[in-house]
Amino acid sequence: MSALYRNAIRFFRVIGTIFILQIMGGMLPAHAAELGSTEPLLTVYKDANCGCCEKWLAHISERGFSVDAYNINNLYEFKLSKGIPASMQSCHTAVSSQGYVFEGHIPAKFISRFLATPPKDAIGLTVPAMPVGSPGMEYQDKFMPYQVLLLKNDGSSQVYAQVNSLEESVQ
Repeated sequence: MSALYRNAIRFFRVIGTIFILQIMGGMLPAHAAELGSTEPLLTVYKDANCGCCEKWLAHISERGFSVDAYNINNLYEFKLSKGIPASMQSCHTAVSSQGYVFEGHIPAKFISRFLATPPKDAIGLTVPAMPVGSPGMEYQDKFMPYQVLLLKNDGSSQVYAQVNSLEESVQ
């Protein structure tokens, strides 16, 4: 067997292996990369000009979340389509890989707790408006107590957590 023939066989084996691996990779579910990941994935929708959103993204990333962020122009309509009433909206919306929504400046620890044991009939959590001292809204040592609200499928809400100090907010 000539060296040229052996090299041609090796070449086609490599090409064939690459081809098979690509085909097999195409058969994996869209979320396969996430299945092997230990970090929860959040997809965040925000306005391109929002600085506090970037700070909140840093907060959740530093606490173990994997984040994909997108700037969109129609945030209000997007939020409504996700079941977030106008009175419960803030400046950005995160959507988990399970489809839960996290609206506004929610501390990462509450998102983690929610995802570990999602309450029945819940669509997610919200911190309406933009309370001073919430993650991403830090300003000097100022703090305004706020509530993290549970959003339910029927459009109602209830208190999920009360945040009474800056330390509680940014842990």
